Amino acid sequence: MIVSGFGFRANSMSMNYYMMSCPFAEPIVKNTVMRALQADPTLAAALLRMHFHDCFIEGCDGSILIDSTKDNKAEKDSPANLSLRGYEVIDDAKEELEERCPGVVSCADILAMAARDAVFWAGGPVYDIPKGRKDGRRSKIEDTINLPPPFFNASQLIKMFGQHGFSVQEVVALSGAHTLGVARCSSFKFRLSAADPNLDSDFANTLSKTCSAGDNAEQPFDSTRNNFDNFYFNALQRKAGVLVSDQTLYATTTTRGIVNAYAMNQAMFFFDFQQAMLKMSTLDVKEGSKGEVRESCRKIN
Repeated sequence: MIVSGFGFRANSMSMNYYMMSCPFAEPIVKNTVMRALQADPTLAAALLRMHFHDCFIEGCDGSILIDSTKDNKAEKDSPANLSLRGYEVIDDAKEELEERCPGVVSCADILAMAARDAVFWAGGPVYDIPKGRKDGRRSKIEDTINLPPPFFNASQLIKMFGQHGFSVQEVVALSGAHTLGVARCSSFKFRLSAADPNLDSDFANTLSKTCSAGDNAEQPFDSTRNNFDNFYFNALQRKAGVLVSDQTLYATTTTRGIVNAYAMNQAMFFFDFQQAMLKMSTLDVKEGSKGEVRESCRKIN
């Protein structure tokens, strides 16, 4: 079965992987996500970010969901992951799925579906992803060194994403996930100490005001923090990107044309984003005996 250019082997991942074993898997996840987002719309950004942080480390295997134990410091306790939220949404979906079809639906699949449903809920593209990821048995804090830091420039981002098989265009499209959510002052305050030629001076004042409330103060990436749109790319054109890793996409000639195209054409951004997310959601997936279906998403069986 071929899906949008990605080939999947028989008995492994497929769009209707749970059709026989747990037909309500998708609606259960979707309803759980919708309920959570109605109560707190900011969780859309959180779920999307959690899926990305999962997939970039050890592949999309739910390793981000595992709690630390006295013998093991897990990924979620890394400084890069301390601001992740929304774990309880995954727990709620898992609990309901375990009642309906115990031991069938993996935590990695739940997270991948939840991220997709969050994008749709926030007004983004609707897309389907294959299911059949198994849960990994490793979650180590030291592995998170492979997450892209907020001070990376475009060539560093292109190199890091390139190691996972992403093109330059896909780097820009996936960065557009920052149409949702906020950054904390600790991730961008170093831009304010010296004049940054790639930072609009009025926007620099806005960021300084934000940071006057301390390192944990939040600055939305664009003017519509809970809406999935192309405003993030418009902000980059005005030199109003929050992180160095955002603004670098406009400051660099290799990527500026793609930023301009997405700023002008939201449909083009949506199309490229959903294609890139499909690819992201299948990174280094564990299948068969390489993984398991966890009983609780927070601990290995």
